[in-house]
Amino acid sequence: MKDSKPIEFIVTENDAKLRLDQFLAKRLPEYSRSRIQQLIRSGFVRLNEQTTRPRHIVRRGDKINLIEPPVEKIDVRPEPIPLEILFEDDDIIVINKAAGLTVHPGAGQREHTLVNALLSHCTTLSGIGGKERPGIVHRLDKETSGCLVVAKNDMAHRELSKQFATRTVEKIYLALVAGKLRKAAAVIEEKIGRHPVHRRRMRVTSLRGRTAKTEYRVIRSSDEASLIECRLHSGRTHQIRVHLHHLGHAILGDKVYVPRFAKNFLRQMLHAWKLGFYHPRTGEWKCFEAPLPADFNQAIRAVGM
Repeated sequence: MKDSKPIEFIVTENDAKLRLDQFLAKRLPEYSRSRIQQLIRSGFVRLNEQTTRPRHIVRRGDKINLIEPPVEKIDVRPEPIPLEILFEDDDIIVINKAAGLTVHPGAGQREHTLVNALLSHCTTLSGIGGKERPGIVHRLDKETSGCLVVAKNDMAHRELSKQFATRTVEKIYLALVAGKLRKAAAVIEEKIGRHPVHRRRMRVTSLRGRTAKTEYRVIRSSDEASLIECRLHSGRTHQIRVHLHHLGHAILGDKVYVPRFAKNFLRQMLHAWKLGFYHPRTGEWKCFEAPLPADFNQAIRAVGM
């Protein structure tokens, strides 16, 4: 934060026995759990005037201070990658992300990401996400196309993050899946957790899984596939892919979960179609729609729809 004033909490009886990172994630929904853990490990969170670990159990009466460190200098190189911009003002930019574009740099990839493109296009981006994820409030998988909002300043980042955390953001996807679904519309409420063997995968599990809710309706079907609309009521990693795979209707082109359905498609047929949220400065409800890309329309025709 610009004024560098600490955020202070006193632990109540209701929050006693939580892990420190869990306590802060509950109180500060605008911060991701990974960001909170990073701040704790770096000494920017003090428990009773002492540094500690993310898994430390808090007790009633504990005093917790968090201070946002100075924004780190961004060490990602700007690249003039073309962007399809759906909306832009001084606070946010909404992108129709192309399939195949990774959102931010990570291990093994420092270039050719959306962040590289944004640094070339924008004069400022928020620093809350750290030096490798400036402006990034939420993510889409590399192979998923569609709507994505980016924060240009810290105020916008915090306000948008709160909306994602409290699930007031409207997120509607289109998915092309294998087979015909038995129900024309339904709600999937199954917990999702990391796969114990295949670390790239998530799975439906009641063991240490996190609650996840996906609402779907079938738009149309052929003998071999269905086009469905999915409305997300939570934001777990690979949520739509995992929930539909659990139903026995994997997303066509998904190389991670069902490789046998991927051979005829260049990427997974999942598109972030609509995104709605309250503008972080004006409070006005904004809704954006990303048109289906050519490869998705081609895949629909290929399965007889």
